[in-house]
Amino acid sequence: MSIRSESVKAFIENPIVLSAVTSWFLAQVVKAMIMLLKTNRKNGREVLMTIVWRTGGMPSSHAALVSAMTASVAIREGLQSNLFAVIFFTSLIIMRDAMGVRRSSGIQGKSLNSLGRNLEERFGLEYHPIKEVQGHTPLEVVIGALLGIFIAAAYAYL
Repeated sequence: MSIRSESVKAFIENPIVLSAVTSWFLAQVVKAMIMLLKTNRKNGREVLMTIVWRTGGMPSSHAALVSAMTASVAIREGLQSNLFAVIFFTSLIIMRDAMGVRRSSGIQGKSLNSLGRNLEERFGLEYHPIKEVQGHTPLEVVIGALLGIFIAAAYAYL
């Protein structure tokens, strides 16, 4: 086996990587299941798009991924490590952004789309809707973070 393939194998088998990817994927699957239960959109394409691409909703896959990385680094490297300090504060920024900036952008996008549709209807102006980025509520972020921590612990201790 070449050095390159050994490096790739080591990366793929790394518990930090595994817990991060598993947390993200599981959060997206749960999000798709919730969507299926709440809406009439039950086609396979919609479910696949939710799993692979959809942002916002319960639970936060952003929070799940970064909290899994943070917990994994804490378990493997210790709370005193420089890597833990960096990943901890980076995770806080990402989770705060998911709740704050992205959520605000989504609310603004909805308002602009509503205004654009009204202008289109009243004055016949052509309007192209903008993407409504979905951020997260604090509860969605907390649930995602807990999911990530539990999965990191499972990879470390099971």
